[in-house]
Amino acid sequence: MSNNETNMKMETQHQQDSTILLSQELAILPLKGTVIYPGLALPLIIGRSRSIQLIDDALAGDKMIGVITQKDPKVEDPGPEEMYAVGTAVSILKMVRVSDHDIRVVVQGIRRFKIERFVQQEPYYVAQVLSIEEAEPQSLEIEALMGNIKNVFTKVVELSPQVPSEITSMITNLKSPGMLADFVISSLNIPVEEKQQILETIDISTRLKRVMEILNRELQVLELGQKIQTQVKEGIDRNQREYYLREQLKAIQQELGEEDEQSELEELQQRIEKANMPEEAAKAAQKELERLKRMHPAAAEYTVSRTYLDWLLDLPWSINTADNLDILQARTVLDEDHYDLEKVKKRIIEYLAVRQLKKDMKGPILCFVGPPGVGKTSLGRSIARALGRKFVRISLGGVHDEAEIRGHRRTYIGALPGRIIQGIKKAESNNPLFMLDEVDKLGADFRGDPSSALLEVLDPEQNFSFSDHYLEVSFDLSKVMFIATANILQTIPSALQDRMEILELPGYTEEEKLMIAKDFLIPKQLQEHGLQAEQLQLMDGALKAIISSYTREAGVRNLEREIATVCRGVAKEIVEGSVESVCFTEELVHQYLGPIKFYSELAERTAETGVATGLAWTPTGGDIIFVEATIMPGQKTLTLTGQLGEVMKESAQAALSYVRSKYRELGVDKDFYEHGDIHIHVPAGSVPKDGPSAGVTMFTALTSLLTRRPIRNDIAMTGEITLRGTVLPVGGIKEKVLAARRAGIHTVILPKKNEKDLEEVPENAKRDLKFEFIQKMDEIIPLVLLEPREQERVQ
Repeated sequence: MSNNETNMKMETQHQQDSTILLSQELAILPLKGTVIYPGLALPLIIGRSRSIQLIDDALAGDKMIGVITQKDPKVEDPGPEEMYAVGTAVSILKMVRVSDHDIRVVVQGIRRFKIERFVQQEPYYVAQVLSIEEAEPQSLEIEALMGNIKNVFTKVVELSPQVPSEITSMITNLKSPGMLADFVISSLNIPVEEKQQILETIDISTRLKRVMEILNRELQVLELGQKIQTQVKEGIDRNQREYYLREQLKAIQQELGEEDEQSELEELQQRIEKANMPEEAAKAAQKELERLKRMHPAAAEYTVSRTYLDWLLDLPWSINTADNLDILQARTVLDEDHYDLEKVKKRIIEYLAVRQLKKDMKGPILCFVGPPGVGKTSLGRSIARALGRKFVRISLGGVHDEAEIRGHRRTYIGALPGRIIQGIKKAESNNPLFMLDEVDKLGADFRGDPSSALLEVLDPEQNFSFSDHYLEVSFDLSKVMFIATANILQTIPSALQDRMEILELPGYTEEEKLMIAKDFLIPKQLQEHGLQAEQLQLMDGALKAIISSYTREAGVRNLEREIATVCRGVAKEIVEGSVESVCFTEELVHQYLGPIKFYSELAERTAETGVATGLAWTPTGGDIIFVEATIMPGQKTLTLTGQLGEVMKESAQAALSYVRSKYRELGVDKDFYEHGDIHIHVPAGSVPKDGPSAGVTMFTALTSLLTRRPIRNDIAMTGEITLRGTVLPVGGIKEKVLAARRAGIHTVILPKKNEKDLEEVPENAKRDLKFEFIQKMDEIIPLVLLEPREQERVQ
């Protein structure tokens, strides 16, 4: 039978099937990965026992069932929710039993239907269905779509080995647009979801357009695949041809004695000889060059090997810079770039002095620790300038991969050395100043722990033979001066801390900020904004107002931003012609910078019972805190608020326990806690607070509350407490003392063992404050608590 006769028979059968009336209820057969369309015959293998029973019952009846595609083919026994709602009513044409458990049936699609609801689930599904009527409209658009589909499908068949070529003639003679769309989709190897989408598309025009989109996509994929195959074949042929021509050229050059003495490989050999590499590195380079000589240039491994050899040869194995050992000049450079920071400058001068006496001294490994904005990173650059060394900086913030430090092994595609070796190559010197910024923000995950990889780098006893995973040869890092920076020490592993010399850079006082602004920040910002010194003069009063009321920080970063804001405002006025120069006084601060951002805590301090002033350390410097305590009728509970950490909560518990145990000595009612609830609150509740240093403050607030004696408002305190009544030392003394002075405090109470820490406090701050040192908690009572008759405010 010819294809034309077959098509005519199919279309006639389809027209006859469309007139068949469907029953309102159909037995439902779920199918895995198969979609059946009306008018098409398809063989099916049935293996489920309930499906076999369905076929047997249908053959005994009208031989008509409904087939539905299940959403997940892995589900062995799908439920109603795991089947699509639209399917095809089919007539069973033939059934053959192929084994004891499987049967083979041939079904003919008749009409689309939609499941209304399931009325039976055992022994197989029976559903109430709604027959979907399909119109066969005729229009110029539909004719055009049919023509395009036939043309594109013909091209797809030509390019696809999976689609039989006989289908082309069958498609060409189809007249029914709906059947054409269904037949084309059923012939393509596309996902079941897309086939189901076509089955659910009732409108003929929409269905043809969607089929056209899928055909065009399949055609593009097939054309691209053929293009890639052609290019690969051409590339292989070209490489073989080039290989034979190169071999012939070599033979001709040997016969003529005209070999190129400056070839690429010979140039690499000369570079190896001139590199003055250590013996281990020279052997590795020579071995890699021999491998390169035996490799064809077009081989994929050639580029990998050549890149590795270039890395070996580009490293400064024997190139270094001479240190500037002039101590006076180095001191001048450091003073030019940074104000104060005497401890760091002293350490650098000591290093230069020892280098004069011992020429082969190993480079020091320092760690600058301090709050943001105090000049840690810029200080490293200044030290490099003072020493006359190359400066290399890498940021370790957020680094999680150990390979960032040690490099990737060459077995990986795109492998490179780690950041240490990359920095050495960039410096073009084997003794640069290497700055490891933000070392406290290293992370660790499944890719390794970068901080552990730094243990070898930052150990003078090991880093003379540092081995990068990519190079696989040792490189001497002992001449490198490493400087790490961090905001806090707590997140740096103890083993890594042990390898570094910790130098703390505390926050600046107001006087220091004033000098830094005058000597460094203002000239820098005037230059960056194109202003002359006579066009903008910032007076000391204005600078002090900016420092105290518009910035709250340990460093000077925000201060520099505020000065830049002033410079921009003045530059705008000068360009507009409204002024020629500005003398920036305290009265103009509000005009240029807006409302005050920070207010002094002095206004919050009151001589009330149960309110004590404490001192706290923060990453941006010191600050004062208030501890408020109150008691109310209740059931012996202690409430702590203010977003306190576990250590701070334990300090409050310890303070309450001590007060209860010493009620008689403190003058507190014995049964104050029997029928009362105590609430301790630390304001600024959105700011997390933790640490033991508020223990003394909490004890004082509780004692004041329970003895009804107010606390002096000109005193601030800090210290850790124990249940034995001992006051233990705490950290951050300099920052806390400066915060007390900034807040207008007159007297600071410190643990006795912290007395030695006052050496770090500036002399002007020590002159303005009175210090009291305590060893026992009871010693604080006469210092801070007023008698009831002395409740007038202490100035």
